Amino acid sequence: MTDFVFERTSKVLLIYTGGTIGMGKNAVTGALEPLDFNYLIDNLPEFQYLQTDIDVYQFATPIDSSDMSPRLWSHLVNIIADNYNQYDGFVILHGTDTMAYTASALSFMLENLTKPVILTGSQLPIGQLRTDGKENLVTSIDLAAAHHDDGTPMVPEVCVYFSGKLLRGNRSTKQNADGFNAFESFNYPALCDAGINFNFHTHRILRPDFTRAMIPHTATDANTIVLSIFPGIQESLLRHVIEAPELRSIVMRSYGSGNAPQHPWLLQLLNEASKRGVVVVNISQCIAGSVEMERYDTGFQLKNAGVVSGYDSTVEAALTKLMHLQALHRDSNLIRQLMNQSIAGEISV
Repeated sequence: MTDFVFERTSKVLLIYTGGTIGMGKNAVTGALEPLDFNYLIDNLPEFQYLQTDIDVYQFATPIDSSDMSPRLWSHLVNIIADNYNQYDGFVILHGTDTMAYTASALSFMLENLTKPVILTGSQLPIGQLRTDGKENLVTSIDLAAAHHDDGTPMVPEVCVYFSGKLLRGNRSTKQNADGFNAFESFNYPALCDAGINFNFHTHRILRPDFTRAMIPHTATDANTIVLSIFPGIQESLLRHVIEAPELRSIVMRSYGSGNAPQHPWLLQLLNEASKRGVVVVNISQCIAGSVEMERYDTGFQLKNAGVVSGYDSTVEAALTKLMHLQALHRDSNLIRQLMNQSIAGEISV
């Protein structure tokens, strides 16, 4: 706890970007499509029972989360920064397909975040009988307003809330396309379990410096790719990608604890890329566990080729962290160093 007195407003800003939670069926095609946010509000009489005031910011044109982009991440950062002092927390309604990417990106772009930013959505539209949207939304608002006795927020982080679990945003990944338990955090436990009561795990929650201002970052550099290693990977195709002059970094999804085929051409390509300033970050294809490149000889050879460990990072966190760092720094060696440091709780080192 801190002696710092946190000034509260008893208000939460709800930012509606789109997604299944606010969709309805097209009468002609039967396909789901975004509806006006007023439709969502009409289907949520539970709003009147919440203990905090709610204001709404709606994207001019609600988007499918498949269309989420770094430009829209910057837009979200600007919305939060412009309204930062007027609200105790922020809830972002977002489609599930790219929610973990957005949560990860915002965790880096909102430096020294001192207020909750909680992303949520649903697997079924909020107007349907068995929707999970109402519970996810109402609980997310409650979590965004939850605070300690001194007024500081219970969870001053970017989070994903789904199906009874509050997860660190940059540790989350979508694990289920059909079930209500759409998200999981395989390498870091939940920050809060939401049952009859909230069970906050305070020792797992980041504690920012409440005396310092939040620093918004809006620039990203998306000159990066995700490369999955697989049996039969072809040198000619990979060479075209790695030798692209615009390329600044690679998230390499390797086997197990960080292993890759011992093809001389592969190690040479990676070594050449590293020498010309391309940052190659090694993460595991496994859903749980961490990269340990010293564990086996194949991983050790990758390290010798200039590849750096991504530890237990998710794909989403590694990719968006690189985009963020590349916008801030031109020095590839500095980026490599920062990829080996936890800057928003994204890796265990």
